[in-house]
Amino acid sequence: MSENGEIYRVAGPVVTATGISPRMYDVALIGEERLMGEVIKIEGDKSIIQVYEDTTGIRPGEPVIDTKAPLVLELGPGLLKGIYDGIQRPLSVLMEKKGNFIERGITANALDRSKKWDISIRVKAGDSVKGGDIIATTMEYGLEHRIMVPPNISGTVAEVFPGEKTVEETIVRLTDGTELKPMHTWPVREPRPSKERLKPDIPLITGQRILDSLFPLAKGGTAAIPGGFGTGKTVTQQQLAKWSDADIVVYVGCGERGNEMTEVLTEFPELKDPRNDAPLMNRTILIANTSNMPVAAREASVYTGVTLGEYYRDMGYDVALMADSTSRWAEAMREISSRLEEMPGEEGYPAYLASKLSEFYERSGRAISLNGALGSISIIGAVSPPGGDFSEPVTQNTLRIVKVFWALDTKLRERRHFPAINWLTSYSLYTTTLENWYDENVDPDWDSLRAWAMGLLQKEAELQEIVQLVGSDALPEDQQLLLEITKLIREFFLQQNAFHNVDTYSPLKRQFAMMKAIKVFADSAEEALKRGVPLQTISSIPMKTELARSKFEENPDEILERIIREMPHEMANLKEVI
Repeated sequence: MSENGEIYRVAGPVVTATGISPRMYDVALIGEERLMGEVIKIEGDKSIIQVYEDTTGIRPGEPVIDTKAPLVLELGPGLLKGIYDGIQRPLSVLMEKKGNFIERGITANALDRSKKWDISIRVKAGDSVKGGDIIATTMEYGLEHRIMVPPNISGTVAEVFPGEKTVEETIVRLTDGTELKPMHTWPVREPRPSKERLKPDIPLITGQRILDSLFPLAKGGTAAIPGGFGTGKTVTQQQLAKWSDADIVVYVGCGERGNEMTEVLTEFPELKDPRNDAPLMNRTILIANTSNMPVAAREASVYTGVTLGEYYRDMGYDVALMADSTSRWAEAMREISSRLEEMPGEEGYPAYLASKLSEFYERSGRAISLNGALGSISIIGAVSPPGGDFSEPVTQNTLRIVKVFWALDTKLRERRHFPAINWLTSYSLYTTTLENWYDENVDPDWDSLRAWAMGLLQKEAELQEIVQLVGSDALPEDQQLLLEITKLIREFFLQQNAFHNVDTYSPLKRQFAMMKAIKVFADSAEEALKRGVPLQTISSIPMKTELARSKFEENPDEILERIIREMPHEMANLKEVI
């Protein structure tokens, strides 16, 4: 089926070929070394191809082969614990073949062809099967891997072959001769179909207080984490990967610095899964495309990640996809666009930047798959605006698409407030749809407490302008008390230590108890202030100090419960000034 042509022109990773008649997004093999590329534009008899590898030394006249097939991924048992590059080549296999530096033209199968999996067949001869049906299962590092019929195949089962099989061996044969194997392929740019998309009304619980309580993300939702250099985008995403209640984590390092990705690749295998104390890598797939790797493969890496996520979603699992960062992805598109000599848009980005971002984020969602299983894929994209300028095109176009905005703040980082998420500029559009879930599963007062805390933080921001002019001592005592309460919200509730054994994860019940304890202190303090108790006396009660320290104690839930119970009595015993 392949067709041969030759190179007509070379412009960096963009190669123009003649003598072939491909379709858009067909894979082509370039030059004597058969470098992999993808057709991205067709002009008459000329085909423009973006090459996923370094094109140094390639010259006109070298052969081009059109494979007549799009870029596809291998989907099957063995994906978990995998570390791949942007086009699903396993980095560990490439290292064994050629050492620490990837040579161009080198290829490897994404899935191990020699490993045997113990396959349990779920169908029998005579059964009718259709796209998406689960026909077999096997255990993949403690997780049930559900082997499905490819979405575009249906028929009647003629014969089954249970037992230990490799991913290339037949496990089911249909009456029309079609052979179904544990592995199948799927084009990266084509969303996998589902039966029905559902309303995102269940939260993705992260254990991070500022996210769960103030700016929650729904399962199947979309979120953006924009922030300048060093504000904590990667640490926040690693916390989400470790603690969120997703079954599968797909982490895409898209154009990040090599040393940062090295940190991820070395730390992730060491992390323990809080669910079962097994390595977190057992339910993680890493895709690494660093800034020194070929720029074109960066553009493909996010599609690789989301396709892998959709595959596990179709099995009925909740998937969390971390893309770090979409700014580097957009820069890759800008470079390719300029080499194609396309009309530039704002700041040189291609005019289709917004539609490409939408195409990626819209593949999220909570859905009923073709086999009736309920799964979700939540996409959390980091954005790295130059100089922390949120008005630049990638951040602004992302804001139009995502429903959750976690804005990292350089000033908070300088004050050592982590996570450095600015509570005044961040927002979540899921709070209304998730309100019923929080009321039913945590406490009916959840939403009113959240609104109370946000209201105080906004009042504090207004008061800070006055404080900077005249100082806090010039304020009336009720406003000084407000500053004391908001300081407790900021330093006790919103600050969270990712490296502390207890504070790194906060269950929803504990988050509610912490917020309620602050509210009890606020209400009791206001009553005492009205009775004439000095503010200094109110602020220095021992139980307030105990509250501030409770989140680092081994048994914070018991301490919080006692504080909520006893705080009003301690405050009532304070003596007013006569």
